[in-house]
Amino acid sequence: MSAEQLFAIANLVAVLSWLALALLPRVRVVPTLITGFIVPMALAVAYSLLIAANWGGPGGFSTLADVSLLFSQPPLLLAGWIHYLAFDLLVGTWEANDARERGVPHLLLVPCLFLTFMFGPAGWLLYQAVRRLAARAPELAGAAGKRPAAAG
Repeated sequence: MSAEQLFAIANLVAVLSWLALALLPRVRVVPTLITGFIVPMALAVAYSLLIAANWGGPGGFSTLADVSLLFSQPPLLLAGWIHYLAFDLLVGTWEANDARERGVPHLLLVPCLFLTFMFGPAGWLLYQAVRRLAARAPELAGAAGKRPAAAG
């Protein structure tokens, strides 16, 4: 299988996984088994095989120039991409599980999932804000509902 074919398959699997996470919030097998285990495991295997078969060339992690040289090799660039797909999906799955446990409305979660899929840490950051606001929503609603007693 070529690197381009593996890239296309990994992307398709990732997109379908994220869609399942966003569109099937009540289907528990999605975060517990599909996006929380099976898909990340498959991506981790692909990543590990790519690294094992292609490690040892130029480049490294010591400088930005070394990282650039490392990723100038298509199989290692693909491994890096699959690394992002796997870890971002695991973060999104954690967000979905955490939101369910905390009672965060799913409609507030969906933008976080999208941002996590597209921009990883930015989506996680948004989710951190959403989960804190959702936790304070009853407190804020209670404070807004209290009216001062009428004088007199």
